[in-house]
Amino acid sequence: MAAWIGLEINTLSIIPLISKSHHPRAIEATTKYFLVQAAASTLLLFSGMTNAWCTGQWDITQLSYPPSCLLLTAAIAIKLGLTPFHFWFPEVLQGSSLITALLLSTVMKLPPTTILLITSHSLNPTLLASMSIMSIALGGWMGLNQTQTRKIMAFSSISHIGWMTIIIIYNPKLTLLAFYIYTLMTVSIFLTMNTTNTLNLPTLMASWTKTPMLSTTLMLTLLSLAGLPPLTGFLPKWLIIQELIKQELTSMATTISLLSLLSLFFYLRLAYCSTITLPPNPSNKMKQWSTKNPTNSLIPMLTPLSTSLLPLAPMMLTI
Repeated sequence: MAAWIGLEINTLSIIPLISKSHHPRAIEATTKYFLVQAAASTLLLFSGMTNAWCTGQWDITQLSYPPSCLLLTAAIAIKLGLTPFHFWFPEVLQGSSLITALLLSTVMKLPPTTILLITSHSLNPTLLASMSIMSIALGGWMGLNQTQTRKIMAFSSISHIGWMTIIIIYNPKLTLLAFYIYTLMTVSIFLTMNTTNTLNLPTLMASWTKTPMLSTTLMLTLLSLAGLPPLTGFLPKWLIIQELIKQELTSMATTISLLSLLSLFFYLRLAYCSTITLPPNPSNKMKQWSTKNPTNSLIPMLTPLSTSLLPLAPMMLTI
């Protein structure tokens, strides 16, 4: 009951922010978000009640009834946007502002991730692994043909959530590490895009005329989010693959490594657009070189952390 109340409060707190612009697309996103999150919270409550009915145990951290474990896994998957319950997430992000999309991608994922961590031993491992692999595949595949930056970041989030959940059964601390580093990189990218008002690829191409240094750091952060060494984003993927190999799941580690190449393609395209290419036609946005957008004071602090934490890897190996 406490978990259900917490998740409902979490849902209701973000709804005014999504609908703030009063645009029809924002209202649609708000409705979708509310219905999906309310259904997932109810499913979690139903899972606990079913387990209590059959075993007499109300604590969701000690589920022993298999159908309850299955329902709990599905409820958390809907909350996080894991495949095949991912359909709501890109649409909700596309209907939100960049700052609200940032909150939806990071802060709003923390409560379901916490529940996932405390109930990890009660979840269905086969179902969780299957959804994780599908999320990594679909996050990369669906991101290939997108031109809207918010949708690209949504599919990026789906892919990264897949990386986090695939290892949670074996090493929950690695899931937390991956979540923290993902949050760090995503905050840096969204704040940078908000500063340059980047909502699609043509705007991203023209942003270097206004803020060349910011576009360069955005390129590095995007490559870090892709997981390229020697940047920060390589650290969680390296440790997750290493842990899967230790657990004698070499085929699974190989599969997710190959599937991450799909995501790498659109990250490289974003990095390429942000610094190297120009729009195919003259754009009025390129004439805004004299416009000074206030730069968020967090960006100079977050960008170095998003790109240069890999030397701390020896400390992380003690996890």
